Amino acid sequence: MAVQRIHSLTVRLTHWINAFGMTCMFMSGWGIYNASPLFAFRFPPSFTLGGWLGGALAWHFAVMWLLLINGLVYVLYGLLSQHFKRDLLPVTPTAVKRDLRDALRLRLIHEKGVYNAVQRLMYWLVLAAGVLILVSGVAIWKPIQFQELVALLGGYDFARYVHFAAMSAIGAFVVVHLALVLLVPKTLPPMITGGVRPLTHEKNDHE
Repeated sequence: MAVQRIHSLTVRLTHWINAFGMTCMFMSGWGIYNASPLFAFRFPPSFTLGGWLGGALAWHFAVMWLLLINGLVYVLYGLLSQHFKRDLLPVTPTAVKRDLRDALRLRLIHEKGVYNAVQRLMYWLVLAAGVLILVSGVAIWKPIQFQELVALLGGYDFARYVHFAAMSAIGAFVVVHLALVLLVPKTLPPMITGGVRPLTHEKNDHE
């Protein structure tokens, strides 16, 4: 019987590089936040990276370039291989409503290597949050050089709130993503090994 990979090598590599990078960005970002909090709380020092503001900034900027390159590789691969078109589309309100209802009733059928409509929507939303956190991060990093961008985001102070909101959205996605892995643990090994399945339909190269 013919088989196909569930996850390509490119998808797996970018996935795990992104997991490492986002962990570093969250922890270093929390260290930066603690130096000038937006709200009446601070993150525990044990959850931060860098040890002090300068160290946190160094980690944040270094890993930023890693994630930027990794993200460009993933986007180019997704476009050129038709991974996005094949695996993350279509996303329709009807399908999202149906799959969300089935998931809440614990009746959603999981087909190995196939995204349901809710998962597809979540991936598009987190990609949008990724663009927003990048744009707002650049505005905060270089507010003089990118004055127009800062103005578009409502000013430097509001850009920090936008950056925090995008970070929170990505964090929420990570929490849901990990919860789904715990609920359906058989989805994890293929992200490490690539996994195989019978060649019964056209979908492949899932993340």
